[in-house]
Amino acid sequence: MPAINQDKHIIYQIFTRLFDNQNTTNKIYGTIQENGSGKFNDITVTALESIKKFGITHVWYTGIIEHATLTDYSEFGIKIDHPLIVKGMAGSPYAVKDYYDVDPDLAVDVVNRMKEFEDLLKRTHDSGLKVIIDFVPNHVSRQYHSDTARSAGIKDFGEDDDTSISFSPNNNFYYIPNQDFIVPEGHKPPVNVIAPYSERPAKATGNDVFRAQPSQYDWYETIKLNYGVDYLNGHTTYFDPIPSTWLKMRDILIFWTSKGVDGFRCDMAEMVPVEFWGWVIPEIKKINPDIIFIAEIYNPVEYHNYLKNGQFTYLYDKVGLYNSLRRLMEGGGTVEDITRLWQQESGDISENMLRFLENHDEQRIASKYFAGDSWIAVPAMTLSATLHTGPLMIYFGQELGVNPVVSEGFQGEDGRTTIFDYWSVPEIQEFANGGKFDGELLATEQKRLRAFYENLNKFVTKNEAVYAGSFYDLQYVNIDGQSQDYDKTRVYSYLRYTDKQKLLFIYNFDKEKSCHTNVRIPQDAWTDTLKLKSTGSYILKQVFPLLILTPNIKPSEITSTGIPLTLPPVSVYVYEILED
Repeated sequence: MPAINQDKHIIYQIFTRLFDNQNTTNKIYGTIQENGSGKFNDITVTALESIKKFGITHVWYTGIIEHATLTDYSEFGIKIDHPLIVKGMAGSPYAVKDYYDVDPDLAVDVVNRMKEFEDLLKRTHDSGLKVIIDFVPNHVSRQYHSDTARSAGIKDFGEDDDTSISFSPNNNFYYIPNQDFIVPEGHKPPVNVIAPYSERPAKATGNDVFRAQPSQYDWYETIKLNYGVDYLNGHTTYFDPIPSTWLKMRDILIFWTSKGVDGFRCDMAEMVPVEFWGWVIPEIKKINPDIIFIAEIYNPVEYHNYLKNGQFTYLYDKVGLYNSLRRLMEGGGTVEDITRLWQQESGDISENMLRFLENHDEQRIASKYFAGDSWIAVPAMTLSATLHTGPLMIYFGQELGVNPVVSEGFQGEDGRTTIFDYWSVPEIQEFANGGKFDGELLATEQKRLRAFYENLNKFVTKNEAVYAGSFYDLQYVNIDGQSQDYDKTRVYSYLRYTDKQKLLFIYNFDKEKSCHTNVRIPQDAWTDTLKLKSTGSYILKQVFPLLILTPNIKPSEITSTGIPLTLPPVSVYVYEILED
């Protein structure tokens, strides 16, 4: 298992094209000239200092690498993409067009776009932050073509492919011989289409669609890369000799690592064979032993495989904690799901799980499609940050209550912030305040919400029991009927501790009801686990959240029946256990 840095990573995901775009037009399917685009240069020292002060350790710049777009950059030597195979006006950042280049949308001077990114990289490092970018290994745009920067002897993808056969270990793509690619029915680009799109033979589509016509719900704008797996013949593998795609991907990762990137968020990593990861990640760590790799993976059965054999540092925790907490935030589910989750993790991979409640794929918490209220996230976000020692992620604007309420283009109106179109985020503009990044234009509730997130970030990075401590579940002793009004479906409690610090966490996930209860800590936990004196010899001091502080719980109030507490709806209290 890869070694884990005991420092708590707090990752701030920035969708770079949207961050600090000050244009307020927001026309549906607007062009870059109409709606504008955020730039590398907009992420100034002042912006980065505000992010650092917010308690962030890593910035994930999303959408850095050049991808297919409907914006014409042909005057700069960038080929035009056909509108029938581009989603939205700006295009998907996951339809990579050149792995060795950056998105020209993000540059003030397109000719010097790589230099502008390198300057951002340096500014970020100088601000005491580390940089993560996307690595998209499973698929590329249908008109992929790299113009620059490949190492000597590295040819472009598909350059030497035998297109007369559907599969060869030496091919970079999968083919449907003797058939034309057919654009899916239902796709209507927001521009005039002068000529049909031509692709013969058709290539397999990125989400494992091995037919000439995918549906409009498939990743039809992408083509799947061939890592030596014959999917149509029993998933037979051909990994010796090392496939061409493996070597080309290693060169790409070396390219970005050599520029000083500190980590990669690997898109749909489980759609690439684990054997590739187990080979390439150690290769990249020869250049930077501290580099981190984060796998977007949704199959819990494969978690251990991708950590142990794939050598990933962290995995997305979407189907586990995110899904469980989302059900609670929406008024359903049960905290019993959380217990089942940590029991399944068995303690050996919990530190490898990246926890979050928002990212570019998910609906915004404040939207009517999710919780409808940003404050409902307070207990869920605190638990995400403190359940174990693993990293936490915040999506830009989450801390401001971003709430998309209109269609922003290709995605439609679905509670998500668009990833396909030129747009701006009003809440981010208000915080940016014309480049001051001081939040002075925010409403009072937005300031309070951001203060909660800032306090949380700093709490988990400064308290040893959270970033390096052990976990002790208290549910089992509190759901036996002896604790008054301890709702085993809505109330959750646990301890986090080291030799130097002991913390008690209590949550109420009920959206409507307060809970008056006694939280019991078994005697052996006091003496054997926490190594404290017997009950009644210490006080409990609330240390989080700082928005509402309660009086200390005195020794005389702590009895064998438990610690008396009143928990308001959707609340959390964290107490430090101190010797009296």
